[in-house]
Amino acid sequence: MSDASKSDSRCAGTVIIGAGPAGLTAAYQLGKHRRGCTVVEADDVVGGISRTVKRDGWRFDIGGHRFFTKVPPVSKLWHEILPDEDFLTRPRMSRIFYRGKFYDYPLRPTNALRNLGLIESIRCVLSYMWVRIRPPKEQTTFEGYTAARFGWRLYGIFFKTYTEKVWGVPANHIQADWAAQRIKNLNLFSAIWNAITPRRNQKDIASLIEEFEYPRHGPGMMWERCHQLVAEQGSRVELGHRVVRIDHVGGRAATVVTASSDGETEFECTEIISSMPIPKLVEVMNPSPTQDVLSAAKGLSFRDFLTVALVVPAAEAFPDNWIYVHAPDVKLGRIQNFGAWSPEMIAEDGMTCLGLEYFVTEGDSLWTADDADLVDMGISELKTLGLLDPDHVGQGYVVRMAKAYPMYDSEYRDNVDILREWLGQHVANVYPIGRNGMHRYNNQDHSMYTAMLTVDNIVNGTGHNVWDVNVDAEYHEEMSRSEW
Repeated sequence: MSDASKSDSRCAGTVIIGAGPAGLTAAYQLGKHRRGCTVVEADDVVGGISRTVKRDGWRFDIGGHRFFTKVPPVSKLWHEILPDEDFLTRPRMSRIFYRGKFYDYPLRPTNALRNLGLIESIRCVLSYMWVRIRPPKEQTTFEGYTAARFGWRLYGIFFKTYTEKVWGVPANHIQADWAAQRIKNLNLFSAIWNAITPRRNQKDIASLIEEFEYPRHGPGMMWERCHQLVAEQGSRVELGHRVVRIDHVGGRAATVVTASSDGETEFECTEIISSMPIPKLVEVMNPSPTQDVLSAAKGLSFRDFLTVALVVPAAEAFPDNWIYVHAPDVKLGRIQNFGAWSPEMIAEDGMTCLGLEYFVTEGDSLWTADDADLVDMGISELKTLGLLDPDHVGQGYVVRMAKAYPMYDSEYRDNVDILREWLGQHVANVYPIGRNGMHRYNNQDHSMYTAMLTVDNIVNGTGHNVWDVNVDAEYHEEMSRSEW
């Protein structure tokens, strides 16, 4: 413990690390079982990557957060936290911008044929037929996995450039797990079949859903309300508390130590539910793990994220929720239109706000650039793409989000397994959950579900394997209500 004048000690029971969707879901579920807890959050706001940033009356989503799930308990929980009137049903519209043209997504053959041209379209179909005969030998990477499902030609047009912007490395260095989670059950044949035999709001393939729910003030509205509910249950959420040490003895964690503006605070714990990045979780353990475990922790990396938000006339924007930018001559990866998500995100009639998304690494030249320079770059890139007249841009804002995406490199699975094994042997009462807590690219619903299953395990002694969520499609997408 630090100097007594700057320290505090509290008995907290269950300590939850992180006040994002996973952490707050765990706290809320514990509260429903009349079990209080303390949530410690390093940031000064709740919601994690699902927060809603507010600037001068404008609201920005960190990426786009569709409220769609195949997990009934999660959908039920969303509507338990927020009343039905706070949800909007939004039409899903997204397109790909490639070589100055917009391509509908989901695929519409007439649109693709018109944009690609007859000869290129034939080449794409032949390329797909070829991989059916001679599939890529290496399908453990994003490149091989995706080419096997769409053909090499469509892979090069619609997947390679964007993916390499997201991760900052060649697509054949990224494991197929990311593709499997993002385009599960989808291939060229299923996309074409969906286009020629449309069904209203089909839900079999998540990538092709036609509408979704969305809180009228953005996803942060959900977690701000959940924060209130957790407090009403008698639990506490301590913001601005960064975990600096976890003391463990006899195979169990005993104390969580946080640092805040008031000094250090110790929280005695019966168990820990952690959504902090799993490498950091292991690194703050006291006593420290062995060097091989620490090396595995250092081997896990993340991709970071920043948004340049530009206020523009609504008439000059596009109707899409978002657009994927498959143009190698700009750094821009995706553009959100926050007004298309919800009109209540917009502060001024007749205007909207575009969120220009850049995938970066914390500390690189974009991450450390001045906000004004980033706004100028965003405006310049929109001009380069021919998407907007720079003279019509109003205010500009920049939002940074560290550790937005766990990296799926060739060694991540082995490194995660090493950390899981060490945690299980040395701190059996520590339960990783959520995207960063498990180093898995979970969506919001899957992160919440890992928290729900973990609480069920703690309270009721059930044996859910939380690590199966978002891995086995049958487990989390086809589970019947009777199994919950």
